[in-house]
Amino acid sequence: MRYRTLGNTGLAVSEIGFGTIPILQGSVPVLPEYFNLDEEEALAVMGHAFSLGCNLYDTAIVPEYGDAEPKLGKFAERVGRNRIVISDKARFYDGGEMYRAVQTSCENLNTCPDLYFVHQVDDDHEDEVFRKGGALDALAELKAEGKIRFAGIASHYYDTLLRGAKDPRVDVLQGSGNLLERGMLERVAEEEIFRPKGFLVNKVYAAGLLPAFFPAGTLIGAVLAYPVSCALIGLGTAEQVDEAMGEEPVLGEPPVLEEVLSVLEKKYEPIPCSRCQRCSCPFGTEIHTIFRQYQYFFMGKDYWALKKLGLGIQESAAHCRSCTKMPCLAECPAGIRIPDQIEKIERLFLEFGPGRTGRR
Repeated sequence: MRYRTLGNTGLAVSEIGFGTIPILQGSVPVLPEYFNLDEEEALAVMGHAFSLGCNLYDTAIVPEYGDAEPKLGKFAERVGRNRIVISDKARFYDGGEMYRAVQTSCENLNTCPDLYFVHQVDDDHEDEVFRKGGALDALAELKAEGKIRFAGIASHYYDTLLRGAKDPRVDVLQGSGNLLERGMLERVAEEEIFRPKGFLVNKVYAAGLLPAFFPAGTLIGAVLAYPVSCALIGLGTAEQVDEAMGEEPVLGEPPVLEEVLSVLEKKYEPIPCSRCQRCSCPFGTEIHTIFRQYQYFFMGKDYWALKKLGLGIQESAAHCRSCTKMPCLAECPAGIRIPDQIEKIERLFLEFGPGRTGRR
């Protein structure tokens, strides 16, 4: 295992971090149905990763991540608290709510986390998080009190992370990216302002879908080719730990997007979207998110993708048909014919969506 400095925090973290979703137990929305680890099983899997050099463990508050916090706290006590870095987060945007959430996390962990993120910040909540008295102010106060060591912003949106990179209250950032959805990482690499911040990357396996197409070492190495601190991998078995951490990832220039698409083309017709998030829609449609759901449908998460598309694809397609400005076409660096793709995805939903008769 190799280690990298976490921005200006002074912490050295393993290049591969342990994501705790798969060690949960019980009925939790984020829990994949094929995982359900009891306490001793969870501690054993985390311990196996530790034996291979992993020292960063990423979790989130109860009930969002079920019993992961208490399990991680017991693991920290078992191996020695100062031997691991605990990354925690909560989806609260108001300062008072965030302050109470961190206190609860400390109780669940029976220790104070090193990193604490405002989780999944989006456009609807960004101003609330960054304003005076918002969640970020609460984290700054908790840092001054010694309840956390470093404050962070976690988001799937580049503009939100860029705002975090410019804010002196923010020490660490957490964003998403992988071999296919590399657009955000490419933009981060272009901006020097991100360098002082520690940067953790999630969704390296694209919700567990990409390992069916590419080796783990290639997927992890592709992410670590960018100026980031740690690739977070959700791990639920010793075999998955070995696959991710048993050998050093393949570093160097990752395969170009065209090579990645050529592999996916053996199964379906992929959209050449890297999720750079440069495209805009006058009606507010998240074009890159719709494209992701299309990709995930064919890569193995058809039910999840259709459920998400059902939240607005027909409305988005109707807007697209009525749009006369179409700024997205000029803004897309890949030259994707976005209206045509939106129409194709709407047809996919109409054929296979809930209550439809289509069969794959």
